[in-house]
Amino acid sequence: MFKSAQSGFSPPAEGGACREARQKVIQASKPSYPERHRLSYLTEHSQNKGHPVLPSLNIAFSDEIGHFEYCNAVKREGGACTQDGVHDLDNGLPSGAEDDVGCFDAAFANTKGLTPVGGCTSTDFDFDGVPYQLVWPGTLTDSSADQQLHASPIVFTSPVFTNASTGAQQNFERVAFESDLPRIESNNNPPCQRHVSNPSDHSPGSGCVNPPAGSNFYPFFTTTGTTNCAWQLGGANISGTTNEFGGSSTSEFGPLLQLAYPAATPAGSVSVRYNNFRQILSTNPCASSGTLSAR
Repeated sequence: MFKSAQSGFSPPAEGGACREARQKVIQASKPSYPERHRLSYLTEHSQNKGHPVLPSLNIAFSDEIGHFEYCNAVKREGGACTQDGVHDLDNGLPSGAEDDVGCFDAAFANTKGLTPVGGCTSTDFDFDGVPYQLVWPGTLTDSSADQQLHASPIVFTSPVFTNASTGAQQNFERVAFESDLPRIESNNNPPCQRHVSNPSDHSPGSGCVNPPAGSNFYPFFTTTGTTNCAWQLGGANISGTTNEFGGSSTSEFGPLLQLAYPAATPAGSVSVRYNNFRQILSTNPCASSGTLSAR
């Protein structure tokens, strides 16, 4: 934690990292007033890294997916799935392996007043669960059908900060997109070789792909509105979209990003790894007006 007038960098660490897909819109700023007036939340920089979490954190909106697969029958409530549901092919897993745990059947959901659908809530290692299908808003080219079949998108504005000198609300100058897919693609075929040095894989970066192998879709951010710009999450065809950033997760989240983590051995060394895809924009294409337009 930084106090007023302090700045610096904090290294990331892999310990305790969760194995699920995350997408982030990162806001970065260069305040326009003297350095002595900077506060911790105004010293955010694209090179800052959060500790002890996996992604390179900053001021960001972060979404996490990869925790639901359909299941038709369970060994016990909260246990393993004994009959896979639709989409669940287990294609990316070793022979005999399963990623279907933490499962509940439809009857259990019904007793809780929920829609009677059975499913598993553990990490979807092979990317074939519901979040990796064409179920997101904007994934159908027919906008009328898309709105009938899919929920409305998550919508949010860019954050702003208060200029300590003027008291005015200001937008951040730049935006970056990031996803931690390489960290969870160990079950890809071929697997993601994410270790660059200490330890090193034979071909660092090979097998690290976006969208992930096994998926039919990977969601990404777009913008909507002109006067009142806002971000939304889904596909490229959400009604009212103004910027789709290439129209795919591949074009939006950009190339592999190397990060250095403190290593146990040798003393004082680092481990360099590909754990994320990241693209930094030169501007903030969706400055906040402080208001969301009616949808």
